[in-house]
Amino acid sequence: MTEGSLHRLSAFTTDPRGGNPAGVWVGERLPEPERMLRIATEVGFSETAFLAPTSGSRRRVRYYSPRAEVSFCGHATIASGVLLGEQTGDGSYDLETAVGEVSVRVRLRNDVREATLVSVEPEHTPVPEALLEDVLSTLGWRRDELDPAIAPARAYAGAWHLVLAAARADRLASLEYDFDRLDGLMRDDGLTTLQLVWRESAALFHSRNPFPVGGVVEDPATGAAAAALGGYLRAAGLLTPPASFVIRQGEAMGRPSRLSVEVPPEGGIAVSGSAVHLP
Repeated sequence: MTEGSLHRLSAFTTDPRGGNPAGVWVGERLPEPERMLRIATEVGFSETAFLAPTSGSRRRVRYYSPRAEVSFCGHATIASGVLLGEQTGDGSYDLETAVGEVSVRVRLRNDVREATLVSVEPEHTPVPEALLEDVLSTLGWRRDELDPAIAPARAYAGAWHLVLAAARADRLASLEYDFDRLDGLMRDDGLTTLQLVWRESAALFHSRNPFPVGGVVEDPATGAAAAALGGYLRAAGLLTPPASFVIRQGEAMGRPSRLSVEVPPEGGIAVSGSAVHLP
């Protein structure tokens, strides 16, 4: 049996009552897939990251929800970075994920440890008309409630997300949907979450992320979706890089989260946040 230590942190917050909880398992080598799934199920959070050293600052990482392996998870990466900083020292780490190499920089700022991940190369595709109709129907959204300046898109930065931008804050404030139906639609299209956003200003987005694929109604902080959104906005010419913006997420759930996104002229998208240990 592979021995390791299990930690529970909440990412994108400095308050244990906020952010998105993640498990972080650290050992000399990764457990077998069946055991990682069992540990993730016992932890019960949306994702648990499993880390093992390869050489120097490199770590092999796999992510599991209580249901299955996940290709990439942003909030568990931020939690892992903060833990690595505490245990091994601040600096840069290279994570070997299932979707490619993700770098993580860890530092202390104003006595708070912060991690910054740089995603794999982002990409996006148009949304098939049938999928868009089905998702809007399941959410109870109308087309005229969408922001015409931000077209719907499938966006990727390690995992696929469906970006839908609401034209008004009150549309985003109400979230009710058929869990099983949306779960099926997302699985059929390979989506991890819906990235539902309202753009308050160029520097501030509000987000809600339905996550039935992970077995939860809503995710309070989604780093992979934040990176995917940044990549899509750049590719669509909806911002001029280098640019930065903040995403506020989880507030409607009572778990406020803050995700800082930096969009360079090319390459991966940087997403930053802090993390705190859970009691």
